Amino acid sequence: MAVEICVKAAVGAPNVLGDCPFSQRALLTLEEKKVPYKMHLINVSDKPKWFLEVNPEGKVPVIKFDEKWIPDSDVIVGLLEEKYPNPSLSSPPEFASVGSKIFPSFVSFRKSKDASDGTEQALLDELKALEEHLKAHGPYVNGANICSVDLSLAPKLYHLEVALGHFKKWSVPESLSHVRKYMKLLFERESFQKTKAAKEYVIAGWAPKVNP
Repeated sequence: MAVEICVKAAVGAPNVLGDCPFSQRALLTLEEKKVPYKMHLINVSDKPKWFLEVNPEGKVPVIKFDEKWIPDSDVIVGLLEEKYPNPSLSSPPEFASVGSKIFPSFVSFRKSKDASDGTEQALLDELKALEEHLKAHGPYVNGANICSVDLSLAPKLYHLEVALGHFKKWSVPESLSHVRKYMKLLFERESFQKTKAAKEYVIAGWAPKVNP
């Protein structure tokens, strides 16, 4: 039985997978665990009636377990780990928050119009912390095998690379060689290639937030 999951459709292309990093995180988990799934693409600016009936909050991703639709990528990933324990993607508790501030730091820097407001430095500090962790524990967050923390970070690092490259002509500094290798390693995985949004849809997703 394929698991049913609702994820964001691309902006302006309702039949194409969209740019939601949380949707991609759930899809990556399904792919890495080799769980068969059926994907429903949801146009978030025109949500279908059936979707709002089963999920009144209207957020994606949502997944169907035991006839119930369950939202929130954290919850979804936890449930998938319980129901499909092999291969295990669980990470040691002490690594659970590795890289967790990178995405909010990226969002602040992307919104920033003032080069001296410290948002770029804040992002660099978070990336440097990830660099140090990978240097000690890599190539993935928990060593040789991919874990749930990597699957949460991968879509966010992809958004960071695409959006900052496009809107700010910014990229991860060469000096952060472990982070750059890590991103390459994640982005080349088959699961990532199958579940990523095309770059133009990532850019389209961020455009209104950059130039409101």
